[in-house]
Amino acid sequence: MKHWHIDEVDWDRFDPTKVHPDVVPLVKAAAMVERNAVDYVTYLSRVFHDDPDFRAATDYWGVEETQHGDALGRWGELADPGWDFQAAFVRYREGYKIQLDADASIRGSRTGELIARCMVETGTSSYYSALGDATEEPVLKQVCRLIAADEYRHFKLFYDHMKRYLARENLSFAKRLRVALGRIGESEDDELAYAFHCGNEAEGTPYDHDRCITGYMGRAMGFYRFRHIERAMGMIFKSIGLDPRGRMSDIAAKGAWRLLCWRRDRYQQALRRAVNENAATPAKAA
Repeated sequence: MKHWHIDEVDWDRFDPTKVHPDVVPLVKAAAMVERNAVDYVTYLSRVFHDDPDFRAATDYWGVEETQHGDALGRWGELADPGWDFQAAFVRYREGYKIQLDADASIRGSRTGELIARCMVETGTSSYYSALGDATEEPVLKQVCRLIAADEYRHFKLFYDHMKRYLARENLSFAKRLRVALGRIGESEDDELAYAFHCGNEAEGTPYDHDRCITGYMGRAMGFYRFRHIERAMGMIFKSIGLDPRGRMSDIAAKGAWRLLCWRRDRYQQALRRAVNENAATPAKAA
């Protein structure tokens, strides 16, 4: 059973006066990525076709992820009554595809696949924690905290299965590290950028990855605080077999925070330039 149900959220507490304008586009994009979990369930079920325990866990995971998308989409429609979540999601599904016919992990091993899933859950748990801490809108705060708790449990789910496969496959530390870093680097690929496009740009607008990832990251990175990065680094270290609370983790967290701040500033500068350029462009006559 799910740990919470969408109808248990206090939707009647929604307060439009406390909605931060930078949060709405982020929630719209996140809603579609979360709602698209069904494709990842299909992919993982094929990769782990002979592991009924993991497949059952993946099905359960998919149900919770789908509910995350529905909850975020519902909030997005409250914050922007003119927005149609289902229509935006249909656009997203039509334009963004993952490889569903794989019979082996694209990470090279099942251990590697599960490390990659741990990285995803680390990122989402940290992100929703940051968003929930930052927002003053009570319904979004509740939804983000519920989702963040789910994502942390999902991390533990994939981590526990990863340890089981690691005992069989004995993946070296170097390979585990490479998978983890590679998956972290994919956070700026088309999955999020295209979701931002479908959630926030008018139908018919040509998709441009750089514009959309700037629109997303230029807003999202501003909500992180060091404590979110510190916690995420501990989860990353745990996934690859290092001490999650040691000196190396502390040093890595401080380095990651400096890198995030640098990238945040660059994205925000690019976003401001784009906004100013759009404002300076005269509207075309009808």
